[in-house]
Amino acid sequence: MTYRRRRRISSFSLALLWLMAGAGLRAQRARLAATPPMGWNDWYRYGCRVSQAIVEQNAAALVRSGMKAVGYRYVDIDDCWQGRRDARGRIHPNSRFPDMKALGADLHRLGLKFGIYSSPGPTTCAGYPGSYGHERQDAATYARWGVDLLKYDWCSAGRVYRPDQMQAAYRKMHAALLATGRPIVYSLCQYGLEGVWRWGAAVGGNLWRTTDDVGAGKPADAYLRMTLFGFEQSGLGRFAGPGHWNDPDILQIGLGRLNPDEERTQMSLWSLQAAPLLAGNDLTRMSPATLALLANPEVIAVDQDRLGLAGRRIAAEGPLEIWMKPLAGGRRALGLFNRSDSPLPITLRFRALGLPSRLRLRDLWRRQNLGVFHRRFTAQVNRHGVVLLLARAGTRP
Repeated sequence: MTYRRRRRISSFSLALLWLMAGAGLRAQRARLAATPPMGWNDWYRYGCRVSQAIVEQNAAALVRSGMKAVGYRYVDIDDCWQGRRDARGRIHPNSRFPDMKALGADLHRLGLKFGIYSSPGPTTCAGYPGSYGHERQDAATYARWGVDLLKYDWCSAGRVYRPDQMQAAYRKMHAALLATGRPIVYSLCQYGLEGVWRWGAAVGGNLWRTTDDVGAGKPADAYLRMTLFGFEQSGLGRFAGPGHWNDPDILQIGLGRLNPDEERTQMSLWSLQAAPLLAGNDLTRMSPATLALLANPEVIAVDQDRLGLAGRRIAAEGPLEIWMKPLAGGRRALGLFNRSDSPLPITLRFRALGLPSRLRLRDLWRRQNLGVFHRRFTAQVNRHGVVLLLARAGTRP
């Protein structure tokens, strides 16, 4: 065999190995976010006042409170961490974040995941440097820091890309993340533009924002905004599943914008829809009531169910809605929502809703077994409130 022949085989072998490695990385990314990501994001509580010290304090509280134990793992730094690029174009954090690599190592020592933020445009929403023209550089930097999730926010990208180039812009960063060899969850943040639920997975997204910012606007409008964004997810469930999720934005629980019934409504609706659960409050000063709401393991189990199916609305009567999510083992989660301004009864008529004629029901917020019901069940639901049920076919009390 000649040298030239051996060289040809060697080149072919290298190409084959490269293809196999790429396929392995793609398969690895497909396993990322097998259930909806859970964690904490700083934006709605701290905005551009965020710092490394604040992130570390909240990360410690995430562990200390028991939230990590029930599934909250990602600690996501949003906008305003960036400093300047050096002469080689490498991004550096600003003075509030003295050592990103050390921060990532500290989070990993706590058993947590490290999330960061950028934009496909020249600047972020707050005017800090974006990743436009530096996608591979930035992805490599994030990998060196130990980043586990990237939130990629459209913001200024509209100045350099046309709407029909949005997919290509997001695909570009996905390729850059793949090239690092590090598994990094890819969170697309483009406010539901261009019907992202139809193509988010195809450009490498593990989750994608289906709405505008839920926490924007006046505090008095918080409930209306949350319910508008939450209930309009109906019909999008077929686009979600293990590794790729619809994201209606960060939980508003503990921020003082919603009352307890409204907070239970958001947590229930997000869980029924298999949405990411990202707390946005100050974890270091969290009340026991807020902790109990965020860390209810039975409600979280609905969100994290291994089937990865998103729920859907199965009945509506004016401001009253019933949602159902199939769960593993033939169980169902049922949410009875009252969007009106007065308490009202809501009745489940089993056969009309395609349910078995006898159901064993458990109230997941009260964490109480309610018994076996035949043909129907009625609950009094508070204004802006919810009754969240676990249902199994059953014949015995």
